[in-house]
Amino acid sequence: MTATHSLSLLRHADGRTVEQLTALSLLDLHHHVSQFLFKEARLQDTHAYDDWEALWTDDATYWVPANGHDTDPELQMSILYDNRSRIGIRVKQLKTGRRHTQTPRSELARTISNIELVSVADHELDVIANAVIFEDNMRGETIWAARNEYRLRLVDGAFKLVRKKVGLVNNHKPIFTLSFLV
Repeated sequence: MTATHSLSLLRHADGRTVEQLTALSLLDLHHHVSQFLFKEARLQDTHAYDDWEALWTDDATYWVPANGHDTDPELQMSILYDNRSRIGIRVKQLKTGRRHTQTPRSELARTISNIELVSVADHELDVIANAVIFEDNMRGETIWAARNEYRLRLVDGAFKLVRKKVGLVNNHKPIFTLSFLV
């Protein structure tokens, strides 16, 4: 009998097998991760800057690559490449109301989908998801599409963003204005 087969014979007190419990745990984890990503999207769309900023860890990185998805932000240009301090500065700038391209602020609505748990280790998870962002402002309407990569950390029972990479699908083309939280 293999170790895997013997695990399937183990039963929890309520009669479920270890495999059933693991599947349930992964479903629960996926649900909680999805809810966290949906919350982050809502905070971005509603311009709840302070609440959005509170989602980040102290060692966070927020990156939107330019000119491809497999670039090195230390060696090549990025649309943005913020550490935790720079995230705070970005939020303060957005809150001033003096960002010309965001006067009046863009109306935003985004959809997060195709959420996949890539890896789980200790208190951190790597997650990928797609995002479509509808932006309406004085210039007109724009649809942004992205492939996002996240590293989440469980801190005091809640998820925090350690790393977010927003891979805009069209990042190889000129992007004239991107002055909201993407």
